[in-house]
Amino acid sequence: MNRPTLAVRRLGIDTWRENVAFLHRDCPVVRAAGFQALSKVTIAAGGRSIAAVLNVVDDLRLLEPLQLGLSEQAFARLGAADGDSVSIEHAAPPPSHAALRRKIAGERLGREELHAVVADIAAERYTKVELAAFVVATQQYELDREEVLHLTESMIAAGRRLDWNGSGGGRPIVDKHCIGGVPGNRTSMLVVPIVAEHGLLCPKTSSRAITSPAGTADTMEVLAEVELAPERLKQIVHAVNGCLAWGGTAALSPADDVLIAVERPLAIDSPGQMIASILSKKIAAGSTHLVLDIPVGPTAKVHSEAAAQRLKRVFEFVAERLGLTLEVMLTDGRQPVGRGIGPVLEARDVMQVLRHDPQAPPDLRAKAIRLAGRMIEFDPAVRGGDGERIATQILDSGRALARLEAIVDAQGRRADPPPPGPLVFDVPAPADGVVAGIDNLRLARIAGLSGAPQMAGAGLDLFVKIGDAVRRGEPLYRIHACVAADLEFARREALHDCAYVFAGAAR
Repeated sequence: MNRPTLAVRRLGIDTWRENVAFLHRDCPVVRAAGFQALSKVTIAAGGRSIAAVLNVVDDLRLLEPLQLGLSEQAFARLGAADGDSVSIEHAAPPPSHAALRRKIAGERLGREELHAVVADIAAERYTKVELAAFVVATQQYELDREEVLHLTESMIAAGRRLDWNGSGGGRPIVDKHCIGGVPGNRTSMLVVPIVAEHGLLCPKTSSRAITSPAGTADTMEVLAEVELAPERLKQIVHAVNGCLAWGGTAALSPADDVLIAVERPLAIDSPGQMIASILSKKIAAGSTHLVLDIPVGPTAKVHSEAAAQRLKRVFEFVAERLGLTLEVMLTDGRQPVGRGIGPVLEARDVMQVLRHDPQAPPDLRAKAIRLAGRMIEFDPAVRGGDGERIATQILDSGRALARLEAIVDAQGRRADPPPPGPLVFDVPAPADGVVAGIDNLRLARIAGLSGAPQMAGAGLDLFVKIGDAVRRGEPLYRIHACVAADLEFARREALHDCAYVFAGAAR
């Protein structure tokens, strides 16, 4: 029996990394094949096929009965033209469906099962509902260290790997990563140029923000292009020793990119998936040595020293099994690092540090030097303990600034970087006192409500940190927004709870 054919129509609907198809309720295929809303279907045209989730519409202005509508994502992946004939049929369950159901039930999965699940995720055979179930299951039923190892292996296997073929001149291929959870903290944009200027290869690929107001890729995009094809990325690193790019374009761990698209709206970042995500992308990018920053604080991702040590041991177990040299550094996660929260404001902080601006945040500078120093000590020619001195010299001499400018030019300098959001509101201190604590999660939420990171100029500009004395009514931070509604959402949230805790009285 031939599969029914329809004329494809591009509907211009953004479904955020999910393939969605649309049929009219009066379409004869709907009746004949028993299609219902949320059915999984396979659509084929010109020798290519995609899996999609079906939606049913009633409006003839949107879709005619003999047309099959596709979302932007599905249309691009199918590669058909408007009006082409396409076929549609019920999709077979993904090969790993039984393993997925076992994990949802809380069972442990072996190497082969996890490889099968990740292969189906990378091939986009799962719906967002099924992906969400997998993400929640790995959060609720924490993966053991063997499962994390197998998940990491399978994520690497599902994508491509960059091979530097001795480009480091026998030196390590280095990288640095932070697990996140602390707003600001844009150390990578300082560390990479410092380390690259020292002479080590540092192909830094980053995700966009998952649960935070900005990721390294979001912030670097203020200055330069970050969506780089693999061959171009390699040319840039060969030319200037480093890059600051989004890992999604390079397809280094495509299954992880699919999962991130589900984790973002759920605000979930389970430990096992986080470890697999980080290590798979670093190994796929060709890194041989990694410095990992784990901030510890009551409102960071990791709340205690004991929890940080447990996480550290799993990272080290997986890294050792996969041949990656790993140095884990536990850092202060009690409050944001730097003053800016949001892409434009964080980029400003980075440039102030590089330019030795008197307004440069000292905590961002100090942390970047510490991390860069440890990475420099991966160089066999550097004695242990000399890294921070070398990093400081490179930063203070202006060579780090020159190197970042070279990286920006190589990636494609942005002609007109966006300014901070023009709509502002200063959040007042509710009482006299000394700042005793800052809620990272709440500040991140307020920054998100202001529009960050989707609106690059949105975010928060902090005026006070832990230990500073303030009086009632003095500004704690300034909200920047690009849209009036965003400013109002953030303003209301900040006035309800400003995210600052006070102790004692201001003198």
